[in-house]
Amino acid sequence: MELKKTPFYDRHVEAGGRMVAFAGYEMPIEFSGGVDEHLSVRNHLGIFDVSHMGEITISGDGAMDYVNMLTTNDVRGLDLFQAQYTAMLNDRGGIIDDLVVYRRKYDYLLVVNAVNAERDLAWIGERVPGDVTVKDMSAETAQIAVQGPEAAGLVERVCGESVAKLGYFRSMGARIANSPCLVSRTGYTGEDGLEIYLDVMGAAEVWDALVEGEPKPVPCGLGARDSLRLEMAFRLHGNDMDETTTPFEAGLGWIVKMEKADFFGKKALIEQKQHGVPKRLIGLVSEARRFPRPGYGVWSGDRKVGTVTSGGFSPSLGRGIALAYVESGYAAKDRGFRIDARGRMIEAAFVKGPFYKKPKTE
Repeated sequence: MELKKTPFYDRHVEAGGRMVAFAGYEMPIEFSGGVDEHLSVRNHLGIFDVSHMGEITISGDGAMDYVNMLTTNDVRGLDLFQAQYTAMLNDRGGIIDDLVVYRRKYDYLLVVNAVNAERDLAWIGERVPGDVTVKDMSAETAQIAVQGPEAAGLVERVCGESVAKLGYFRSMGARIANSPCLVSRTGYTGEDGLEIYLDVMGAAEVWDALVEGEPKPVPCGLGARDSLRLEMAFRLHGNDMDETTTPFEAGLGWIVKMEKADFFGKKALIEQKQHGVPKRLIGLVSEARRFPRPGYGVWSGDRKVGTVTSGGFSPSLGRGIALAYVESGYAAKDRGFRIDARGRMIEAAFVKGPFYKKPKTE
């Protein structure tokens, strides 16, 4: 199958991006190097092409009720242009996808993972009631992420609108290079940042305006995006959760509103709450030179108790970090852990919450 290209493909090639196949697209995995790009976002400013993500709109008289049935969180309290992190579940409580929902004036915008977009659309379309319209807007929509401590300053200068006071998970309309955009205070890096949604027509000019703006952002690829999200212990669908894992197992119970009347997968979650979860996702950190990788076994004492789902080198911490599923009885900080790195055992310590915490400023 021929790989698709985002509106910024030529810009990536011109900038020296190393292109790889990802989710059916040709995407840059790095430009100047993963560590350099990672640290640029942590300390200054980076720009990402995330146009491979899927965008689905749901509108009509029954849109709010249907989105609420589809997702675990509760959209009924969303303000206009507010966003919400949530998940869609199958009937067994497994996570079909994690996503962000925006409440807009005439519809709800669902931003889904690239690799799941077609499957998500099919799931949503199979259950849609008669008073609801579902549209796949992915091919018509470009998305840019501007991330880092200097992100708001750049976007504000380029669009001429005040974005500094835009609240977290809030969005607003703006124009950049004469293109109307939805600017959102969201991101996948753990840094302050903004994500920009716009029509693919004119998107390249918006990219140029941002790249040529001040302060100048560093182009970043998928490699830095992955290491940044892992330092924050942000889950990646397909690695740290899938249709065989529930939100309770993945440590995402906070996005499940069990008090809602109903949603797909609720019955299975009620049963799991009653009986307990068989496994839990935990964080592990190691001082070893050899870094944990997905698929490595996790041991406690002489017993294998789990498996690494995401792992690698943390540029901010200078050590190996990992997310792993372990038997629920072992998900505690007083347990000693070792990771089997292809026959060599790496000592690892339990970590709760994000691996990286932003230093406090005076």
